[in-house]
Amino acid sequence: MRQVSTAEFRKWIEENRFFVLIDVRESWEHAAYNIGGQHIPLGEIIARKNEIGKDAPVVLYCEKGIRSAIAIQRLEPLGFDNLYNLEGGMSALRKIAN
Repeated sequence: MRQVSTAEFRKWIEENRFFVLIDVRESWEHAAYNIGGQHIPLGEIIARKNEIGKDAPVVLYCEKGIRSAIAIQRLEPLGFDNLYNLEGGMSALRKIAN
């Protein structure tokens, strides 16, 4: 599984690198705080797999990087080889932002 560190993620943003961002947290978590992107909760990831492209890098995130890793583990056998887990998730991003 490919990981993207928070530092690398910020660099991608600064460089205007094209990627798709997907939040796999629950709706209430997404509503409370998010960094943008599409919202597909982990429990819906397989049912909504057709909403995820295979031709551009896709960064999945959650609170700590665990649910996003699970989402990637579920999607990779279905032919997704363009997925990146945001290492440490939102918790890690908040730490470097402060």
